[in-house]
Amino acid sequence: MAILKSEVVPKNSGAAFEVRKGQRLRVAGRSIVDFVAFNLHDLNERFDQARTKTNQVKIFVSTGDVLYSKRNNRMLTIVEDTFKEGRHDLQKGMCSRKRFEMVARGQSKRVFAEGVDINPKAPEEIPDHGCWENLSAAVKPWKISPDDIPSPFNIFQCMRIDPDTGIMYDTMIRPKEEAHVDFRAEMDCLVAASACPESGRGQAIRIEVYDE
Repeated sequence: MAILKSEVVPKNSGAAFEVRKGQRLRVAGRSIVDFVAFNLHDLNERFDQARTKTNQVKIFVSTGDVLYSKRNNRMLTIVEDTFKEGRHDLQKGMCSRKRFEMVARGQSKRVFAEGVDINPKAPEEIPDHGCWENLSAAVKPWKISPDDIPSPFNIFQCMRIDPDTGIMYDTMIRPKEEAHVDFRAEMDCLVAASACPESGRGQAIRIEVYDE
């Protein structure tokens, strides 16, 4: 494969990339990546969590599975997934400054990691932005409104879902060494990725585009 682009996205920041049909996109790292996609030629068509789950009748996706748009069109196929310690999330949304503030004020439920409260508590611990702001900034050159950013595919976020209550827990399982998820573009796409702050535990990620 010929590499066309390689970019390191620093912790708690985002970037956007144009990927042409048939090209391969790699998302690599050791911490959570909030990932979204749009039809490059009609930015109103975007990735949809619900279509992706319903069309494959499951909530966890990996190699061989497809990310679908709201219009039920195939956007990206996962062709390789080296995250063997856990799985990726299609349930949770994305963090933001307001979400952090709401949790700190007791206005929103906290996310626990197997019983441990992993949320920032003191005002000085609250990030001044999160994945929603990162993705908003990344797609701004394409004139996409922050309100039009879809709920993401959370790569490397291994959640546990209680089968009886539906309560979600973050297992805090992350890749021990750098792992990657490779996608094949099924249409010309604009994709955006945020290196999640993970309440101070996040790390930089790497995005690469290949021509096969």
